[in-house]
Amino acid sequence: MSFQVVLTEDAERDLEEIVTYIAKHDSPALAEHVLSRILKIADSLTATPTRGTTPQELRALGDQEHRQIFFKPYRLIYRVVGQQVVVYLIADGRRDMQTLLARRLLGG
Repeated sequence: MSFQVVLTEDAERDLEEIVTYIAKHDSPALAEHVLSRILKIADSLTATPTRGTTPQELRALGDQEHRQIFFKPYRLIYRVVGQQVVVYLIADGRRDMQTLLARRLLGG
């Protein structure tokens, strides 16, 4: 069974901000590499979307539906919805993830 990976507008904006930051503060080549790797990892979810783990920040709040997969230090937070893998957030895991996840996913 193959799933379709969909990035929300917020996740697309996250990815654009990450790539822009890296290109500006490091190099365009590294930015392109990071973009390519993140997209490859997201695409890999078409075959095995349930392999990701539940983010500990969400588990503590009772949320068992969202999962995460890594391209360190970046975290892709997603949920399987029918035949789709919906990516809600792409963020540097060194950020305050508790606040970010609560605001983005739980409306807090």
